[in-house]
This record gives sequence, structure tokens and C-alpha cells, in this order.
Amino acid sequence: MPFDREKAREPVRFLELLHLTDDFYGQPFVPLPWEKEVIENVYGTLNSRGYRQYTYAYLEIPKKNGKTTLIAGLGLYHLVCDGPGGQIYCCAADKYQASLSYMAMIQMINQDEDLQEILQVLDSQKTIKNRQTGTFLKVLSAEAFSKHGLNPTVVIFDELHAQPNRDLWDVMTFGAGAARKETLYWVITTAGDDPDRTSIGWEQHEYARRIRDGEIEDPYWYVRIYGAPENADIFDEKIWYEVNPSLGVSIDIDKVRLEATAARNSPAAERLFRWLRLNQWNKNKARGWLPLTSWDATTGKWTREDLRGCYCYGGLDLATTWDMNGFALIFPPQKGWTDYRVIFDAWIPKENMKERVRRDHAPYDEWERLGFIHPTEGNVTDYSKIRESILEYSKMFRIREIGFDTYNATETTLMLQAAGIKMVPVAQTILGMSPSMKELETMFKTSEKNANEDKQPLITHEAHPAARWCFGNVNISMDGKENYMPIKDSRIERIDIFVAMVDAMARLLPHMAKRNVYSERGARAI
Repeated sequence: MPFDREKAREPVRFLELLHLTDDFYGQPFVPLPWEKEVIENVYGTLNSRGYRQYTYAYLEIPKKNGKTTLIAGLGLYHLVCDGPGGQIYCCAADKYQASLSYMAMIQMINQDEDLQEILQVLDSQKTIKNRQTGTFLKVLSAEAFSKHGLNPTVVIFDELHAQPNRDLWDVMTFGAGAARKETLYWVITTAGDDPDRTSIGWEQHEYARRIRDGEIEDPYWYVRIYGAPENADIFDEKIWYEVNPSLGVSIDIDKVRLEATAARNSPAAERLFRWLRLNQWNKNKARGWLPLTSWDATTGKWTREDLRGCYCYGGLDLATTWDMNGFALIFPPQKGWTDYRVIFDAWIPKENMKERVRRDHAPYDEWERLGFIHPTEGNVTDYSKIRESILEYSKMFRIREIGFDTYNATETTLMLQAAGIKMVPVAQTILGMSPSMKELETMFKTSEKNANEDKQPLITHEAHPAARWCFGNVNISMDGKENYMPIKDSRIERIDIFVAMVDAMARLLPHMAKRNVYSERGARAI
């Protein structure tokens, strides 16, 4: 294939005019050798008609190797240098991830008077427009995007592995840009945490890997994957340098050595080290969030009657057909007790009860007989029964707020609000659930230790076998900053009652910082 050195060098020269951001703010953007090689190969390799050969440029690389800076620079290059009427989209999994590359672009623009004159920033729309050509760059996230009618010239996928589903990928790649002569799709991502191998990120990783390894041919794909082989010695510093081409520049070797020491001593730290530093796709799940001993050690000796008239915070997780509908109430310390107390409820459709027992290997019928779960008529959940139960709880306890998952919750939420109950949505995302997950983890771990030492646990709960089963099914999905949310390992496991407790804790947390320690435990003499 012909190679045009001038076209290869043009984007590199543009990047060299920019200035870096964040920790390197104000310093000139000097592309590293590996970045120059990738960029020149993508933009300099032409087809027989003189257009770019590659439609897809796939770059998979560990974190902290300058990925965000590279995305920002390439976005600005196309925004300034492409012809009139271009449409450039920077796609990410969520608003937070999408904002990273966007803010890097803004910082670069703010350091260059020429860019400020050429480009117009429409911050409310997360859009940057070229005043002279009409070409624009827009940031899209999987949670908010226009599904059709796009005609992109360039699409940049940031962290494809984190996409919650394939919808945004399919919309942006299938048919979009078909009328353009040189549509370019950049996929710049790290490895993913996808043990089930079902994500669009894994699908495209495998496609790219097979091209790299010569298993298939696709002349429209350029592939560069930095990642340690499965059988590599992960503590060999030579491997670190091979898979982290920016090591020594944007990554400090002493920081990696510190991470490696932690990885030697902790399976959880090793998992993160392999994933985020060596760019290995996680193939094993982080089995089990907390052991059932943490649950069993914190079963309270109080009754619901002891809680009558007390204030609490609720959590509600609704389903339709197969999942349980979970509800939880958390009571902060009051009336002389010092622990946080939790009660639960659950509902499932009655018609498919027997099938559920067989499929999930769970004794739903026995739990129903004992009163721990409540069936509703039909083969889908009757939400009116759930609302009636919650209103009964509101008569027995002072429910200050109920946190809820918005899925399937519109009617129930409006009716409960009309009845005077404050309903607050809780984002069912890592960032939305991690604070309450971490608070519960601290409480359960400390409580188990206290129980073993005959001390008062921080948190206790009523005996509830269905809630216990959900607790034991909880696994976690973690991001690169050790935030996490609850997940289940298989389709036959349920965690709905536990999720309700997480949602309740999410509404309690903002008020815990305001709590008066003396009113909770009384004064102590020293």
C-alpha cells in the first residue's frame, strides 16, 4: 500500500503546536515515538485512490499512558484541519468519562490564541465548532445520544470496554458516515473487566487481536495492542516497559514498583495490577464481596416492634417478571441503641413461582410460607401491592426518604410521593452506588470483628433468609479508581433485596455526617 509521508506528518506537526493539560499543563505536546508511529501509520497509509486506507484505528493501551491527551489532540486536529461540514464525535460510556477528553480539549484551546479565534466552545452542548468551516466536534455518552441522522467524518471511542451495551457502537458504525470518503473510527481503550466476555469492548478486542495475530484479514483495520501475555511474569520490569510505552514519562517507575509490591501481597491488588497496569482482560470474577459470616455475625436480637415510631431511610428495587422486588429500611441509632438496624421485604409474581424454584435453586415457596417474600397475582409484578405495603410501613415507622432505581418505577414513585413519601432516585452506576457500598462494607467488616470480640456491632439486621441469599450472591464490578457497585454472577442469582439496602444507605449517607455522636451513644467519662 502506498505511504504518503507528508500526510503522515501533518497530524504530528499539529499536535506539536498544542500544550499539555493537567499535571503537565503549559508544557508543549511532544508526541512520544510510539505515538508518532501509530499516527503516521494511520494517516499516511493510503489506498489506490489516494484516500486513507484505514477506516478503523484500534489502540488498546494501559491507563496513564497519555490516552486522554492523545484523544484531545486528535479531536482538535480534525476540528481545525478537516474540510467544511465535518462532524466529529467523541463517544464514551458515561458523562464523566466523556467529559475527560472534552475538558482536555478546552484546556488546550485556552492555551492557544489561534485556536480561541478559530473555535467556538458551546459548553452547554458539549460541542466545539470551527467558525470558519462549520465543522463541529460533539461529545456523546451512552446514556444520552441522538440515535439516528448522524453523518460523521470522525468518531473517537474512548474506553470502549466500558460501554454498557452495543447500542452506541452500532449506531455510530453501521451506515453512519457512508457518504463520507474518509470516515475514520478511532478506538482508544484499555482492557476491560468482562469475565463473561459479552461486552462490545471484548467483541472488538477479539476482532482486533485476530487481525494482529494473522487469524483473519481486514485491510481497513489498523491495530496496535499493548498488553502482557497471560503467561508473562507480571513482576518482570521489562514487561512493564513493553506494555506501557509512556513509562518514565507520564508514568513513574517507582509508582509501578509500589503497585507491584501490593500485587504480590493481595489477590485483589494483583487483579487490578494485571488489568490496569498490564492491560490484561480480567478473566476471573472477584468472587464474593463479603462472606456470609459477615451477615450471620450481625443478625440482631431486636424485633420490628422495637423500631415502631422510629425514623428510617428506605431503598426500593423494582423488577417485572423474573427478579425479586426488594425493599429495605435502615434505622440510624436512636432511642438509646447504638447500631444501625435494617429490615427487609420482597415481592415476586405468583404465577411463575414453581418455575423460579426450579430455575434459581432457591426455596421461594418456603420463604413465602414463612412470610419473608410476598407473591402478587399474575406472571408479572403487581406494583399496587408493593405500594400498599410501603404505605403500611409508613404508618408504623417514620420514613424520611426512599431511594429508588428509576427502572419501572415511574407510576409507583408518583403515587408514593402523592401519599407524602419523599422519593429520591439513586443512580444504578458505579459512581452512584460506590459510596454506600463502601459504607456498608466498613460496617459489616467492623461489626463481624466486634461480634467476635463481644462488642456492639455497627450494623445489625433482622433474620431474613431471602435477604441473606441475596447478600451471598453479591459480587462487585470495579473501575480503575477502586469504586464499585454490586453485580450478580449469573442469571439465576438474585441480589435485589441487597440492592434495596444499598439504595437506602445512599439516602442515609448524606445525613450520617450530621449525626450527633453523643445522642447516639451518650457521653463517656475518661
